[in-house]
Amino acid sequence: MINSTQFSYFTLAAYFDTRLFKYVFFMLLLSLYVLIVCANLLLIVIICTNRSLHEPMYMFLCSLFVNELFGSTGLFPSLLVQILSDIHTVSTQSCFLQIFCVHSYAGVEFFSLAVMSYDRYLAICFPLQYKTRMTYSKVVMLVTVTWLPPLLVIVSTTSLSFSLQLCGNIINKVYCDNYSVVKLACSDTSLNNIYGLTGMFLTVFAPLLLIIYTYMRILKVCFSGSKQTRQKAVSTCTPHLASLFNFTFGCFFEVVQSRFNMNSLPNMLRIVLSLYFLSCQPLFNPVMYGLKVSKICELGKRLFC
Repeated sequence: MINSTQFSYFTLAAYFDTRLFKYVFFMLLLSLYVLIVCANLLLIVIICTNRSLHEPMYMFLCSLFVNELFGSTGLFPSLLVQILSDIHTVSTQSCFLQIFCVHSYAGVEFFSLAVMSYDRYLAICFPLQYKTRMTYSKVVMLVTVTWLPPLLVIVSTTSLSFSLQLCGNIINKVYCDNYSVVKLACSDTSLNNIYGLTGMFLTVFAPLLLIIYTYMRILKVCFSGSKQTRQKAVSTCTPHLASLFNFTFGCFFEVVQSRFNMNSLPNMLRIVLSLYFLSCQPLFNPVMYGLKVSKICELGKRLFC
């Protein structure tokens, strides 16, 4: 039996001494976090306070913006504290709380994008039956499905990782993630790997398969439909596709740099790639939908003017 120790803290080893530049990085990240919070809160308030936006598409957008706040809050406060600290350690409980928040955010994001693609599929492929198919009770059910399964999956995987016996406490990242903790385990991680792969299929590949199917049906209708149908599809699907590609590529960068040896890349570039899906997407979505969705844009202009 390998001697193992349960540590009370983890060391985040990806941080490096930036001397006085740490205050510059702190202000940049603080400004980004404030922008994310303000942009998402603004759109949530606009949607919730305007009855003309109490429609399925905007309810799903509101859920998406809430998730952006959830994910960014799971990252930025800890990141800001660590930047100003000379000793980059985090308690075990705080580390696993961050793991739960970060992974839940990613799962809910994929589910949100899948539900939104299903909503666009009904609106474009069945415009006359849309209101009867997308009822209020169905909207509530879909929002529940967006949040509940990913949270339950991540609770299971995080709990399994928390029970592991660890041989080290050094995480080579600027935040805690599940895979980095599992790599530190002395005990058998077969069950963790099975749960991890199952969870990845349920929270990533299953939503992506639904998105691919709905867009295949949308494209079929567009090619066989009128010019007006194609214009409607382009206007309503462009922000969603941009959000999907941005988040998917961000997650891909994170997976690649976590699983493979990327020591040949500069340390700063590795940090930026690992933070991309957690820092860019929460600002990208409100800006994209705020500018591209005409109703939200008009109400936003009216609010400020």
